[in-house]
Amino acid sequence: MNKDSAPEPQSAQGRVLFVGAGPGDPNLLTLAAIDALAEAGTILVDDDQLRELLAHPLVTTDSRVRVSSFGVSEQAPAAPVKARVQAVLEAADSGSDVVRLVAGDPFLDGGVSREAAACAQAGLDIEIVPGISSMTAVPEYAGIALDVGGVQLIRTLGRPGQEPEPERLEHWASHGTLVVHANASQLSAIHEHALASGRTPDEQVLLTFSGGSTQQHSRQVHLKELPRVARTLDPEASVHVIIGAAVAESPREDLDWFERKPLFGWRVLVPRTKDQAGEMVARLEMYGAHAEEVPTISVEPPRTPQQMDKAVRGLVEGSYEWVAFTSVNAVRAVRERLEEYGLDARAFSGLRIAAVGNATANALQNWGIKPDLVPLGEHSAAGLAAEFPAYDDVLDPINRVFLPRADIATEVLVDGLTELGWEVDVVTAYRTVRAAPPPAETREAIKTGKFDAAVFTSSSTVRNLVGIAGKPHNHTVIAAIGPQTAKGCEEHGLRVDVQAPRPGAIELVDALAEFALRRRAELIEEGRPVTKPSETRRRRRAASK
Repeated sequence: MNKDSAPEPQSAQGRVLFVGAGPGDPNLLTLAAIDALAEAGTILVDDDQLRELLAHPLVTTDSRVRVSSFGVSEQAPAAPVKARVQAVLEAADSGSDVVRLVAGDPFLDGGVSREAAACAQAGLDIEIVPGISSMTAVPEYAGIALDVGGVQLIRTLGRPGQEPEPERLEHWASHGTLVVHANASQLSAIHEHALASGRTPDEQVLLTFSGGSTQQHSRQVHLKELPRVARTLDPEASVHVIIGAAVAESPREDLDWFERKPLFGWRVLVPRTKDQAGEMVARLEMYGAHAEEVPTISVEPPRTPQQMDKAVRGLVEGSYEWVAFTSVNAVRAVRERLEEYGLDARAFSGLRIAAVGNATANALQNWGIKPDLVPLGEHSAAGLAAEFPAYDDVLDPINRVFLPRADIATEVLVDGLTELGWEVDVVTAYRTVRAAPPPAETREAIKTGKFDAAVFTSSSTVRNLVGIAGKPHNHTVIAAIGPQTAKGCEEHGLRVDVQAPRPGAIELVDALAEFALRRRAELIEEGRPVTKPSETRRRRRAASK
């Protein structure tokens, strides 16, 4: 080919987006980051902690997206730049967008600038999506105002035992505020270099561990104490070290907002699967709790699929006016059945769609379907029935409603729709069976009171949890979504401490947070330390010995 000839066409490659995930709190993902994840064909992460962000309700990804981890650990250190770039190149060959998800900000915290440059040199179209840096976010989560004096940010995070680079530490400022992100094994070296730079041994230092997460905890010491403190810590522990003016002058008693959240640090048992518990978990995290889902049921296909096949034909042939979804599982079951026939969301064209609550509505929207009706009041079968329109033989050409549901569902919605004049096609879309027991560690935590609270959304959930994991300890705070669930708790010997004012996942969590605030006020009034329910139990045991 001569030099004037047109270049040969190259195979299309997708963009590579280096996306900052923020300091760890999913709520600090930027809108650009959420959009990038939603469009990704492949997501590459450094470790499983970043992978967990993808399960958050804020993040929507296609179920077919490939998520790969470089598997960073003590045994398997971070892959070299060349290996990471090769993984990105292979993923980009598919032609879809590749998201390289990194902690904090890609260039400040993630240290991927060389990786991005290598991808660009290889001919890939790169894009940088900045993230909130942990270097500035974590001090603010710890109640430290960085507008006091000058601030110097230094990232020295490395492998355990690896000391900070001397050429970087030699130029530390001797005044103002110093923020260092490091491993606990580096605290002694940080102490030495801080003193060498001219700082005094009595200067105030704040150590913040697991910053921005529900496990965050801070410890204020003097600079001279760092070597002693280091000997008490796991050398692999990541820590933000804040030295100087901001620590001494910030009114942490007023600004320590994060660790003062009503449920901060509470370990809350959520007996539901991740896809069912998304809304509840997000609300718990908003109040500072650490939620742990324990599935109590397992979903299986119906024993006789012919009923579902007939309903799918009815959808296509226009036999229904409404389709009413009462759970995320029902959405999934119908979607899977339609896809087996080569159909998609367009099969619902011309139909009106109802969803029992926000989680179900979100599952529909992820499928490309916007519900016409979501109850404004109670998110339950009764709430949906109360707001469902009556059949009108003039306005409604068809009087049939397709209701895909579980095999053990109640008749509340069916009875309500029938009274409104609708003919309801009840179809068993899936079966629910008791789930397998959780790991032994979780069962032990449930029975010995290591959970601060447990939230129950149905009587069957109570029954199934007790059956597979045992009864929660009597010091665990028990929260029930309504009277029937409370009755189920009491039948299994559980004392109900909290009941939602009206049924709903959000209302239940809000009621638990209000209980925690009242409990805190009572402890303060009595002159007792503010502890979590699980800590109170251990303190009482220690006092009795």
